[in-house]
Amino acid sequence: MKRILIVDDAATVRMYHRNLLEAAGYTVAEAVNGVEALEKALQEPFDLYVVDINMPKLDGYGFLRELRTLEIFQAPAIMVSTEAESNDHTRAYAAGANAYLVKPVKPERLLLHVKLLIGEPSA
Repeated sequence: MKRILIVDDAATVRMYHRNLLEAAGYTVAEAVNGVEALEKALQEPFDLYVVDINMPKLDGYGFLRELRTLEIFQAPAIMVSTEAESNDHTRAYAAGANAYLVKPVKPERLLLHVKLLIGEPSA
């Protein structure tokens, strides 16, 4: 079963994403900021990261930049944020994101990106 780490400081957002992803058959773990997410990534491999930008301690950009320097399996990452400026997209991709979605994300759009990045057929 594919494992996904949701990184977001908002409990409601983590719960929303967790419910969607678990209903689609994924195993989900959560982290409240980039520091906690890095610790979890070092403990066990994930198949995908769903990452918010604005978080305390270490934001989404910082998390991805750090993650991409680690000698671990480099899973794809979807940056999910309320930030909709083109500059935000550019910064996300520069930090190591594979996709960028603006909140609120429609369930079918999130699941489509998850399936594409994990390499599963989107039926």
